[in-house]
This record gives sequence, C-alpha cells and structure tokens, in this order.
Amino acid sequence: MKDNLFSKFFVTTFCILILSITVMFVILSIFISNYIGYERRVALIDNCATVAAIIDDDTVLKNDSNLVTLTRTLSNTSGADFFVTNPRGFVEFCTCDSFEKSGVCVHSENRVSDKMMINSSKENYFELTDLDGMLSERVYCSAKTVTDSDGEVYANVFAISSTKRVMVFNSTLLKMFVLSSIIPLVLLFLAEYMQIYKMRKPLKTMSEAARCVARGDFSKRIPVISNDEIGELSVSFNQMTNSLVRLEETRRSFIANVSHELKTPMTTIGGFIDGIIDGTIPPEKQGYYLHIVSDEVKRLSRIVRSMLSLSRLESGETKIKASRFDLADITLNIVIAQEQRIEGKKIDIDGLDSLKHEFVFADRDLIHQVIYNLVDNAVKFTNESGKISFSIESDLQWVIFKIRNTGEGIKQNDLPFVFDRFYKIDRSRSAVPESTGLGLHIAKTIMNVHSGEISVSSVEDEYTEFCFKLPKINTEEMNYG
Repeated sequence: MKDNLFSKFFVTTFCILILSITVMFVILSIFISNYIGYERRVALIDNCATVAAIIDDDTVLKNDSNLVTLTRTLSNTSGADFFVTNPRGFVEFCTCDSFEKSGVCVHSENRVSDKMMINSSKENYFELTDLDGMLSERVYCSAKTVTDSDGEVYANVFAISSTKRVMVFNSTLLKMFVLSSIIPLVLLFLAEYMQIYKMRKPLKTMSEAARCVARGDFSKRIPVISNDEIGELSVSFNQMTNSLVRLEETRRSFIANVSHELKTPMTTIGGFIDGIIDGTIPPEKQGYYLHIVSDEVKRLSRIVRSMLSLSRLESGETKIKASRFDLADITLNIVIAQEQRIEGKKIDIDGLDSLKHEFVFADRDLIHQVIYNLVDNAVKFTNESGKISFSIESDLQWVIFKIRNTGEGIKQNDLPFVFDRFYKIDRSRSAVPESTGLGLHIAKTIMNVHSGEISVSSVEDEYTEFCFKLPKINTEEMNYG
C-alpha cells in the first residue's frame, strides 16, 4: 500500500505536539506541586508553632476551650487537621469532625509510632508521610513537641494536610491543557492539510511528468505556481526536460550525420570493389579506381579519428597540458606546411610577415589543431587567386587570432550552425575528400576547455573570417593534467 504524504505529516506532527504538551504538563505539574508543597510546609510549621505556644501556657491548659477554639479556627482557615498527643503517642485532642462528635477519629484509633514521635522532636519537621502506617494515604505532616519549664515533653502537636488539593489542581490543569489544545490542534491540522495538498499537486504532476520522460516522452512540462522550493524544483525539472530534448535532438542528429558521413565513402568503396571483382571496371582502369578507394578509406579513418578526439575532449578524458608559447610561430609553421596547396591555387597570403608575437598559456597541440583546421578550411574554400589574411592582436583580457579568406562566403542563415557536428554549409562540399564536417566543432570544443571563445563572420561572395580568443592569463581557470 502506498504511503500517504498527509498521513506521514499528520502522524509526525500529532506525536510531536502530544509529546510537547505532555512534557509541558509534567514540568508545570512538578513546579506547581513543589510550590504547593513549600506553601504547605511554611503554613503547617507556623500553625504547629502557634498551637504549641498556647499549650505551653499554663493558663490555657486550665481552659481547654481556648485550645479548641484556636485549633478549630486554624483548621478551618488552613484546611489542615491538628491533633495533640501525650508523650506516649496517644491522641488526646483532634480537630476533625469525628472527634468533635464522638471523641474518636481515625487519628485517635491508633497510637502514633515511636518513629513519628522522635521525628516530631526535630526542628521544623515536615514531610510527606502516612504517619508510619497510621493513615491509608500520604499527607503533608508537620509536628512540634511541647515541654514544661523543666524541659520535659508533655505533649506533641501534629498538623496534617491532604494532598488531594494538588491532585485536584493537576487534574484541572490537565483538563485545561487538553481543552486549550483542541482548537489550536484542529486549526493546525487544517492548515497542514491545505499546505500538504498544495504541495502534493505539483509533486504528483512532477511524478507523472517524470514517468513520461522515462518513457521517452519529453512533451510534459510542469506549471510553476509558486515562488518557493516547489516552484524552484518545477523550474529545474522543466529546464532538465528542455536539456534532455536538446540532448535527444543532438543524439539523433549525430547518429544521422555519422550514418550519412560513413555511408557515402563506404558506398563508394563497395561499388568500386564490386566493379573490379565482377569485371565491370576494366583492368586498365582498376588502378585509378583503387586510388579513389584508398582516398575514401583514408577519409573514413580521418572521420573516426576526429570522432574519437571529439569524444575524449567532451568527456574530459583529454587533459590539458599547458605551456607558454607564441601563437605567431605556430601559425607560420602551419602556413609553411600548406605552401604547396596555397601555391597550387595561387592564393595571396597577407599579414603573415607582420604577425604580432603574443604568448599564451595553453595546450600547444590542441591550439595547433584549432589553427590547422582554420587554415585548412581557408585554403579549401578560397577562390582561385584569392587572398588569406592573418592577424594577432591583444587587449587587457584576450589574445585574439583572426583569419580571413576571400571566396563565396557563408549565408547568414548558416552562420549559427557552422560549429555544429557534421554541419556543411554547402552539401556539394561533401565531395571534398578531406572534409569530415567535424573540424570546426572540434575547434569550438577546444576553445571551450580553454575558457576561450571562437566566432565567425561572413559576407556572401566577399569573405569569411574566423576569430578565436584565448585568455591572456588563464592558469587558474584551466584543468591542467
């Protein structure tokens, strides 16, 4: 059976409140009982002393009516009973109603024990006792001895008071606690029910949405109806769902692109190999087509290597090995390595001899790959007898590298997507055997792990310019291996 959120909160809150009220009641009862006990102690000791003082007066001993009047008055005003015993512990006089009527009472029926007689001789004696078994219940008791002029004890005065007053008070206090707690408890539980119901609704919606996401349905969104933690959770859930949608779209696009990029060379390879095997391609042309097959195999190898490099970069497996180096030197070496291709297309190189020598602190091999990809693209897509320009600048924060080439340029609609995986601005460029469609995406990924930036700008039929920025000092921002 599914646990109910309200039941859990209700039981927990109810137990805490009942426990709190019980503890408060016990503590308050202890304090009040102690206070009443102290009050009884002071009153009984004083009353015993008063009665003992009268008994000690010889004139009063000759007139018992004064003793009776005084003790009964004290008994009525204090709510205590007084009885006087002789030195042997037998009750000679008591203020209770039974003794007044018949001269016998519960106190006079039994002799006060020697232990109690000894206790009565103690200064300011007071305790909670049953008079050593003389009574059926425990009472507050105080006692005082009465001596003659020679110091001989000839009477003992006992004052006792029932504890029922305390028990009655505690019972009344308990009723007061219970009655005064009912209304707050009802209001509290109503408020709690409303709050929990308010919480359950978005949580239930969130649970249903989570099940949909688990099934692959990313269309569910949670309405944000509050500005508290539940609202924040709803916003976070929606953001997570949006991220999953983008991730799923990227995954599908990646699979489709990979399938397309691998299918094209594999189809070419398979077709030519089948043609050679079945004799469709004559022997004198087999060498030519085998060269094409070799180029396609190399292209497949480059695609796979690029995908592996990209995977390692994005997963964090590639550790950045930072060092200080000159961007101009790397650029010069890469351009020199492309000299044959540049001369073959009669491309004019501008700004290379005047590059500013700016040092950066980064992974030399990865930055070399970024510049190589940009130079390789520029050479590929520069028009015959066109121009490639280089510049390296800096400001307080960045070292800025720019490369511009003339040619067809890039359409404005395509600019936001040039750094996506396998994105090709012109599908006819797929015919370029060296192209994998991953170079610019790898360049952007490398810039990201270096806390850098890369961008592109273009004007159709005029130029395309790529620009990347590296932090001038970024030793604290990078994850060095």
